[in-house]
Amino acid sequence: MPITKPPNIPSSEITPQHVYFNRRMFMRGAVLAGSVAATGFLYRRLNTPSTVVEERPKLSVVTPPTDEAMRKGFRTDEALTSLADITNYNNFYEFDTEKRGVASAAQNFVTRPWQVAVAGLVNKPKTFAIDDLLKLAPQEERVYRLRCVEGWSMVIPWIGFPLNTLLKQVEPLSSAKYVAFQTLLDPSRMPNQTTGVLDWPYVEGLRMDEAMHPLTILATGLYGQTLPPQDGAPIRLVVPWKYGIKSIKSIVKVTLVADQPPMTWNIESPNEYGFYSNVNPNVDHPRWSQRYEHRIGEFGSRPTLLFNGYAEQVAHLYDGMDLRVNF
Repeated sequence: MPITKPPNIPSSEITPQHVYFNRRMFMRGAVLAGSVAATGFLYRRLNTPSTVVEERPKLSVVTPPTDEAMRKGFRTDEALTSLADITNYNNFYEFDTEKRGVASAAQNFVTRPWQVAVAGLVNKPKTFAIDDLLKLAPQEERVYRLRCVEGWSMVIPWIGFPLNTLLKQVEPLSSAKYVAFQTLLDPSRMPNQTTGVLDWPYVEGLRMDEAMHPLTILATGLYGQTLPPQDGAPIRLVVPWKYGIKSIKSIVKVTLVADQPPMTWNIESPNEYGFYSNVNPNVDHPRWSQRYEHRIGEFGSRPTLLFNGYAEQVAHLYDGMDLRVNF
């Protein structure tokens, strides 16, 4: 696939990842050394097991034309989270419940061959091989904020394509109101699925208008490289205005349905996790305040933004809804 140079240089070309990583580690070490009040949290972060930073195949990237208001949502000028943190601080319970253990547990995860079945209320159900999915649309770079319900956040340069590109391929029926997603179920490849920590397989869902929104993408890479296993290889959902639990990883099944589909964390704890899971500083999780967040790699905290800072692009989707009830 030929490379079309976007107007802005992709973040993956700005600083080589090994230079970026070494600089970040130096800065963190300097902060800790110079502060007698360094917290135990920072100490643990500096003294974690060796990181897994693997060179992966490069991806060709383009930036398609679109209206200016939407384009503003495709990138943020905030500092990127380092590749080392993005690939070594992960929630992926199929491999490990400890964030720092996921990368090692997923290191040998095989992602070829891989298929994604798209069916349900559609005219043309189809099963796509992963390489066919990569050919559906040019791969775009989207620099998105990621906000976890636990109170931490990142800024990630994803590579992928709009989910609506895939959905249009199967021609949704007018009766399709929601899109349901399912992660791979294979305990031989995802060892923590042998435990009862969650009700496997992991499932998620979006309303149809959320799924068709231009900001909603299927990510196939980050930092200009193919997606690492610990971050949801070979293909995952990214919905930047929602908490990270909505961005389901290692997808094998997409089903268009008439009724609101189940989501794993709502099944696990319905009083804590709502179907929408929009980032909202005014609705606290029972265990974590949502008013502030800690950006991984930074010192201190910052205020949480409504819809994670994407209100201009997505607030209209929820006109007339009580965001406290529909959390």
